[in-house]
Amino acid sequence: MARAAAVTSPARRPPDATPRDRTEAVLSRLHLLVTRKLDGLLQGDYVGLLPGPGSEAGDSREYRPGDDVRRMDWPVTARTTMPHVRRTVADRELETWLAVDLSASLDFGTGRWLKRDVVVAAAAALAHLTARGGNRVGAVIGTGSEPPGGGRRAPAGRGGGFTRLPARSGRREVQALVRAVAGTEIRPGRSDLGALVDLLNRPPRRRGVAVVVSDFLAPPAQWTRPLRKLRVRHDVLAIEVLDPRELELPDVGVLPVVDPETGELHEVRTGDPRLRHRYAEAAAAQRAEIAAALRAGGAAHLRLRTDRDWLLDMVRFVAAQRHARTRGTTR
Repeated sequence: MARAAAVTSPARRPPDATPRDRTEAVLSRLHLLVTRKLDGLLQGDYVGLLPGPGSEAGDSREYRPGDDVRRMDWPVTARTTMPHVRRTVADRELETWLAVDLSASLDFGTGRWLKRDVVVAAAAALAHLTARGGNRVGAVIGTGSEPPGGGRRAPAGRGGGFTRLPARSGRREVQALVRAVAGTEIRPGRSDLGALVDLLNRPPRRRGVAVVVSDFLAPPAQWTRPLRKLRVRHDVLAIEVLDPRELELPDVGVLPVVDPETGELHEVRTGDPRLRHRYAEAAAAQRAEIAAALRAGGAAHLRLRTDRDWLLDMVRFVAAQRHARTRGTTR
């Protein structure tokens, strides 16, 4: 399915404010929103964003059906003559890396937000969740770097549309990272999502959390292999950002649209019900293919939409992951 965006954006911004002022204002409100809601809804013991037993040894408890037999505590089992399993807690020194895709297709939105805004918001929320435990957060940012008419792409890390921000801890450092993400200019041309994900594989790092934030509109064959390679050493979370107009077309007559990555202008006759039906079928098949590729790559999958409360969806996701992690255990 072609990636296309409406020529006129529905987003409303004050005309007298500079882009820098708007960015700072948005980030200030976003920081307050994330801090208040996430801290209010996700309080409790320190646990990771993704389900997993962790590696720090904890206490033991009696075995229950469904427990992982690889966590059997044999010394306690021998002493008590009752099967016991060893509980583990999440590592305290976690390193989280964000792969933030800011390709041209993200500069689009017909709901409450632009897709780019949701990407920045998700990155800010994840950075906050990680950094509040004293952990380190780093990021690689990718945007378009290939001329609309084609051409050779610059090598990764050498001005090829990629930016690497070192992993650091501390509130100021995390805020600077979020500002860098929000201040990244979306460049025209196609971006290489596979190369962006592969930047998290080089250099090899100790086990941690890797988060890929994108609309995943690049062909799955481009990024599936790097994602699987990333999953070998890290817990992977894939955040898919989409807009409702990418799933179905409204009947609004002749709609002028432009491909943000190639600059090509098209006129779509949305009054044709057969065209809208084919578009919806193609969009559903595309999203199913993306979900299957993420599932095959072993990544946890969170879908955020521009027409919904992204923070509520994120809270529900984290709560569900934590519930899955503690299911069948006593607290």
